[in-house]
Amino acid sequence: MHELGVAFGRALAAGDLVILTGPLGAGKTTFTRGIGEGLGVRGPVQSPTFVIARTHPSLVGGAPLVHVDAYRLADASEVEDLDLDFDGSVVVAEWGAGLVGVRDSWVEVVIERPVGGGDTGAGDNVDDSADFAEAPVEPRTLTVTGYGPRWQNGVLA
Repeated sequence: MHELGVAFGRALAAGDLVILTGPLGAGKTTFTRGIGEGLGVRGPVQSPTFVIARTHPSLVGGAPLVHVDAYRLADASEVEDLDLDFDGSVVVAEWGAGLVGVRDSWVEVVIERPVGGGDTGAGDNVDDSADFAEAPVEPRTLTVTGYGPRWQNGVLA
């Protein structure tokens, strides 16, 4: 997720809005951390759950990253109250679907991961003595959809 985020971040510019959707633990913040690295912003990029939005200035003269966690917001008016710089920043909004106002162009990234038991190593049968650094990485499925003129030729084209 991180490496994909780095590649994605290198394609983003001021005014870009990225909406991330996925269950807890899907990798939204890891993806955003990669975007921050690709943009060359000051880190660390961490979940802004309790502060709602965190701005990471550029270290390379590019656009800052505004990382939003909209999980606890009730509606779009609460996002507007944050007075985010959508035009001068790259805004990445976790849980932002339906809350962050639609712009001329935006990208939606839906991250899916296996949930429940199965062969993922999760669930009630976890071996507490297992070395999870050696555990296989859970597969993720990403659906990336670009909207508007900015993305008419594809997102990572």
